[in-house]
Amino acid sequence: MRRLRIFPAWVLAFACYGAITVLAQEEHTGDGYALELPSATWRATSRPDGVHQHTEFVYGDRNDGFLRVRKELVDAGVTADDIAKRDQDNLRFNRPGYVEGKEERFAGRLSGTTASYEFTSAGKSMAGRIYYLQADNRTIYTLHFTGQRDKLLRIRNQTDSIARSFHLK
Repeated sequence: MRRLRIFPAWVLAFACYGAITVLAQEEHTGDGYALELPSATWRATSRPDGVHQHTEFVYGDRNDGFLRVRKELVDAGVTADDIAKRDQDNLRFNRPGYVEGKEERFAGRLSGTTASYEFTSAGKSMAGRIYYLQADNRTIYTLHFTGQRDKLLRIRNQTDSIARSFHLK
């Protein structure tokens, strides 16, 4: 007699969640790069600055989560840590209520470092998290996320996922 094997509910739930997650991910390409947005709540917006057409990403509302991707050409030997330190010095003077967070090593398709900080804007507690990803010895990409402090913290797993998916075309 053949036995019918029944899978535990958690196995089926996990399989369904994985299928939904894969369907929700969308790949976007930019200036020599591609990244995956892990949720349909993220949308790409285009903003020309007179010289370039920049693509930015918004999570629902700009205050909930906002991502700017920039490519920076640096001198040979300049590391992602060096750029992070430089940017933190600039943010200290340009963001009201600036409070420096910690820097951490980061590994994804490209490796580098992250820097977190908090600031105030229009009386609201805001946060920023920047991923500095070293493409080669002359190119560093920055993924700069900002949003209201509590909202940006809630989507930290998504910001990490976006940075891990970031790769060159």
